[in-house]
Amino acid sequence: MCAAVLTLEAITLGLSTPVMVTVADVPLGTALALGLGLAVACIVAAGMLRKEWAYGLGWAIQVAAVALGLLVPVMFFLGALFGLLWGTAYGLGRRIERERAAAYAAFDAGEEPPAGGAPRAG
Repeated sequence: MCAAVLTLEAITLGLSTPVMVTVADVPLGTALALGLGLAVACIVAAGMLRKEWAYGLGWAIQVAAVALGLLVPVMFFLGALFGLLWGTAYGLGRRIERERAAAYAAFDAGEEPPAGGAPRAG
């Protein structure tokens, strides 16, 4: 879920580049570095989510997306929206991993898995 959020956010951040240039009068080089740089960071983080540091990068991207609102005010809203989506996906992912680990531990111990856990193999 986190990878999907970052991928959609990469599109939004990439599209913020022309908005920064035309609406906010940000110099082209700065707009490219910020908009496309953050978009590339989203793609890198989405691809590296097997590593724990990529989640930290994801949180940093959320902060940067909200801070981009200083240049393009609508990014305060979009950054906060993606931050909420990221936080929800992160929290749900952690919960699923905990429940999966508990179900596998119960299976290994020969017990019934917790409700909603992984089914027992035949």
